Formats: sequence, structure tokens, C-alpha cells
Amino acid sequence: MSGQNPDPTEVAGLEKGGGVAPGDTPPVSTSAGGPNHEPPQRTRTPAVIFLAVVGIIVVLVALGLIGRIAGFFG
Repeated sequence: MSGQNPDPTEVAGLEKGGGVAPGDTPPVSTSAGGPNHEPPQRTRTPAVIFLAVVGIIVVLVALGLIGRIAGFFG
């Protein structure tokens, strides 16, 4: 008997035809969830810094355009 293809007559909880009785756990059930498999927590700091820099650039460009229209520059 190999681990990949167990003999159905020797596997506990397996019904005829390969089904599982209600309430039984399938013989090869795995779970990726749980406290040991949580994704790492990400911080918002890089996004906040990026948005602040973009905001400052937009404000400087807007002030430059307004100043140019008003005749403050060249």
C-alpha cells in the first residue's frame, strides 16, 4: 500500500465508492488556515508617504501654473 493510493478496504471512514460518511473527516484533508499560517501584517506607512509626496508635487505644480498665469514668473 502506498501513501498516495491507499487500499479503500483498509481506510477508516471510507464508504463503498470512495465517499465519506457524514460527520467523518476525509482521509486526506489538509488545511492551510490557522494561527501558524496567517499572512504577515502590512503597514500603511509607505502608502501614506507616497500619497503625501504626490500631494506636495501636485500643489507645487498648481502654484507654479497659477503664478505663471498671474505673471509672477517670466
